[in-house]
Amino acid sequence: MDWQTTADAVPASIVPAAGALALLGRAPATGAWREGDEVGDRRFVGIGDLALESGRVLPGARIAYEQWGALSPQRDNAVLVLHALTGDSHVIGQAGPGHPSAGWWRGVVGPGLAIDTERYFVVAPNVLGGCQGSTGPASLAPDRSEWGARFPFLTIRDQVRAQIAFARAIGIERFAAVVGGSMGAMHVLEWAIEAPEAVERIAVLAAPAATTADQIALNSVQIEAIRTDPAFAAGAFYDAPDGEGPTRGLALARRMAMLNYRTAAELNERFERSWQSELDPLGGDGRFAVESYLDFHGNKFTRRFDANSYIVLTESMNSHDVGRGRGGVAAALAGVRAKSLVLGIDSDRYFPLAGQREIAALLPRSVHGAEPVVIASEFGHDAFLIEDAAVGAELARLLAA
Repeated sequence: MDWQTTADAVPASIVPAAGALALLGRAPATGAWREGDEVGDRRFVGIGDLALESGRVLPGARIAYEQWGALSPQRDNAVLVLHALTGDSHVIGQAGPGHPSAGWWRGVVGPGLAIDTERYFVVAPNVLGGCQGSTGPASLAPDRSEWGARFPFLTIRDQVRAQIAFARAIGIERFAAVVGGSMGAMHVLEWAIEAPEAVERIAVLAAPAATTADQIALNSVQIEAIRTDPAFAAGAFYDAPDGEGPTRGLALARRMAMLNYRTAAELNERFERSWQSELDPLGGDGRFAVESYLDFHGNKFTRRFDANSYIVLTESMNSHDVGRGRGGVAAALAGVRAKSLVLGIDSDRYFPLAGQREIAALLPRSVHGAEPVVIASEFGHDAFLIEDAAVGAELARLLAA
């Protein structure tokens, strides 16, 4: 779920001084991309009014996306890459104007890599409800003020229907593969069910067929952390000066989430009981290194994400159930026609292997049989973003099938 994990994997107990200096100053009220900001590598396409499962209509929706490679004359080499909760369309590329951080899958997507941009036409949209260019809570509503907490409830299915409309808008009728991890993998499953004729292969990385009560509970406390921040102001915080937005609540939600994404073994080995500075944390003014690590990443997160968007996307993950209205999970997955890869991580405590085992057993055209591919990693849920060699090898296997 954490789209910036590669650097985090380096064994170090002290936050680098250069990284800390980058966060000096007051955080903005929102880290969302907003009209007038540098566009960077983004492209935009309108998909019109979108009817939602709730019965509401989201007017004038827009999708921001990035693309790499060239579409073949036969139009048969398109790959759709779908991001996790805190990701966006910037899959590869450097940090720079318009992009606060470097791409989140640079070891998997690119020239000569598993998803080879010299062979495939790769497209990555920012999810509907996100905060990096696609229509979301920080976007302007028809009354020309930010949607904020007025933004409609979205399901994973709503977001996929927006992605299907987006694909048609850019002229893609069929994808050679649709690939995603975590929240992105939820979208992948919905693609295979909602638009079977448009999907040749799917890669489902570290996600269940339906969110469980435990996972919803973990998500709910993060949402509450944001809503109880007085600066959240019921979602109407966009005019707040720097340093006066709901950054405390959003950073706390991020710290909670990171404990789901990583493992006890990794944190214990990496930080032990070391201190961040010479100050004693036992009744003094010091901090344990692991506390400082979480503080640093919580603070960093507030500069690239939006509090309302975090709520919208987390609630959409809570809605995830491919069997809803389809006769149950088994019936929904039995109809999938795409060749499939299902991958899980042995140390994942957020979306444990039981979820991937259920999916793999029910998909009829798996490239690896009725059991998922299991990656052994100390990094927990985030391993799908860190273990590039292992993940890349399995994706290459799928694409060759």
